[in-house]
Amino acid sequence: MPRSKTSSLSPNRSTFEQQAEAEALFTSIGDGAISTDEFGRITRVNPVAQDILGYSETELIGEWFPKKIIAITSDDIPVNLIDRPITKAFLTGRSISEKMYYRRKNGEKVPVSISVSPILLEGKPLGAVEVFRDITLEEEVDRMKSEFISLASHQLRTPLSAIKTYSHMLVDGYMGDITPTQKKSLRTIISGANRMNELISTLLNITRIESGTIAVTLRMVQLERTIDDVIKEVSMMAADKSISIELKNESQASISIKTDALILKEIITNLVSNAVKYTPENGSVTITTLQRGADVLITVSDTGWGIPLQSQDQIFSKFFRAPNIVMRETTGTGLGLYLVKGLVDTLGGSISFKSREGTGTTFYLTLPRTPKRKSTKSTRRTVTTA
Repeated sequence: MPRSKTSSLSPNRSTFEQQAEAEALFTSIGDGAISTDEFGRITRVNPVAQDILGYSETELIGEWFPKKIIAITSDDIPVNLIDRPITKAFLTGRSISEKMYYRRKNGEKVPVSISVSPILLEGKPLGAVEVFRDITLEEEVDRMKSEFISLASHQLRTPLSAIKTYSHMLVDGYMGDITPTQKKSLRTIISGANRMNELISTLLNITRIESGTIAVTLRMVQLERTIDDVIKEVSMMAADKSISIELKNESQASISIKTDALILKEIITNLVSNAVKYTPENGSVTITTLQRGADVLITVSDTGWGIPLQSQDQIFSKFFRAPNIVMRETTGTGLGLYLVKGLVDTLGGSISFKSREGTGTTFYLTLPRTPKRKSTKSTRRTVTTA
């Protein structure tokens, strides 16, 4: 009998010890941590989460997570339930990482980096664990970096304008005759100055997007005319590599959309120039336009080197360049597609792509023909699924 009694108590003691260990681990997590059951009710909350949010444990336990933990955008707009990371984790069964703002108990908002993982049993969600951290300092450092880049870019433009102006005057003979060798060297200087000017413009646009200060001026724009202008601008670069560029309008008539003409041209210029840049000699670039009800679809296809499969989830990241491109083209910055994604978001559109290494890439740009509302601020947001 004593042996039987001891045997029956051992599993209970072991279970208790396991629960205590799990509780200790959860409590000691260095970031804020909250766990929920399958209905979204809060079951655990660690001290760091309480400090970040300003709530006590008793104020959170048993509460419905989406109602008690208020998520907002940088503009103080509540985030829809379907867009909450914890909802996505429940629906997809995958880990979700995002950046957004939480509303503290005292009404203040705090920027947080969130990672949510569902708790699954035989494929069914039994709950979720969310880990988040206060990124106020990171946001401030990022803001300071953006301000520095913006200031430096503005200051660089003044001497660059002088270099370009006087180089053109020398090439055009306004300061006397020059030899063919000297003219060739001057054209190299002008080409380098143009590349630097493009980089400065890219940096300025990125800082405007990230700071939410990019201005959007809406007016009716004839789409094919804009694309024709872009083709003319990149035609010399394409001719140097014997690359053909073709525009196809798959609609019955010309397409007009209400958008920002300069931003639209910047987006298309980046996509087309990238297609030319990363396509080998004697290749081709095809641009198609199609009107589809309330939006338009623009595709940019090339016969270039393509994007490796393992790099495709990073292609819109800042400073990222695929390894197969780095080996062939050393002058890129990895900012072009990051800028394009930000500009597309600013216009209320979407962008995606399909690519196969060694075959080529097609980008799909969708823009509304008439935006629902004028975009005045860009919200930084990173979404990763694993």
